[in-house]
Amino acid sequence: MRRRTLLGGIAGGLAAVGTSPAFARDRGVLHVRAGGSVQAAVDAVDGPGWTIVVHPGTYREVVDIPAGLTGLTVRGATRDPRDAVIVFDNANGTPKPDGSGTYGTAGSATFTSAAPGLTVRDLTLANDWLRADHPDITGTQAVAAYVTGDRSRFENVRLLAHQDTLFADTSALTAFDRQYFRRCYIEGDVDFVFGRATAVFEECHFRTLQRDVGFTPKGMVFAPSTARANPYGILAVRSRITSGAEDAAYKLARPWVPTYETTARPSLVVRNTWIGPGIDPVTPYTDMREAYPWQTMRFREYANSGPGAVVSVPENRPLLTAQEAATHTRRTYLRDWAPYERP
Repeated sequence: MRRRTLLGGIAGGLAAVGTSPAFARDRGVLHVRAGGSVQAAVDAVDGPGWTIVVHPGTYREVVDIPAGLTGLTVRGATRDPRDAVIVFDNANGTPKPDGSGTYGTAGSATFTSAAPGLTVRDLTLANDWLRADHPDITGTQAVAAYVTGDRSRFENVRLLAHQDTLFADTSALTAFDRQYFRRCYIEGDVDFVFGRATAVFEECHFRTLQRDVGFTPKGMVFAPSTARANPYGILAVRSRITSGAEDAAYKLARPWVPTYETTARPSLVVRNTWIGPGIDPVTPYTDMREAYPWQTMRFREYANSGPGAVVSVPENRPLLTAQEAATHTRRTYLRDWAPYERP
């Protein structure tokens, strides 16, 4: 029941295992149908610019797209992202079958891509691992998508998990890789949009889940880990944040300063966004570690609305001026790459 709740609204059930081939090839396009494998199609791509069309069904597998598959498109066959679902259930603390340890946070991802120029649209990426089913595992991060390639574009994609749903990362500590998410739905509970990428979320819907714990905050939406040298981190614009939990149960963000990059100075701008009552309006930010207080990070807001955006204690909600806001747009973040202008 809990797993069905996480994947609520998914059509088609489990992909039937039959005699259909893993995929069908057609002039630079690979078609994957129920009973087939998305990873098998990825493995069959032999050059740049291919498209993988995922037909309706639920594909229980891990998909890993290597850096060499430049310009790959992975899309659902219909415009309803609920029709084609890629899902698995590894967590950070899940033991690997070969006994070599656990998967770790990045390794838990259902969908991983290091490919530059990737486009993903019209499908669902999910990790349905649940804490309640694994009380012995303490590494509860369970990633739906781990993305590092520059110029990665997601449109009309549902990203479903609990902790660490979307890991928007970079290909190297010296890289400022860019990612663009448009009209996506992202749900989770703890730090469920996180990483060091320059990532723009436009017209997206972020939803915090109900979490059966006896403390608050129950979680945070964003946990950026932007490099100090990068002027731009995560930007959410013209989006909305709703909640399945009680009012003020969640924080908007906390800064993540990884142990492997203690010089990070996380950056987050949320602007022109409707913030629902699930976000604590009085103290919307919190610390991940005492050594890195959120007040020393680059957290700003501008022209937000809704009950979770009310500014009652100004020092707790740093705001951009109109002049400053003009430098925090999709164009300034994505520079010479303009995926929002593509048809």
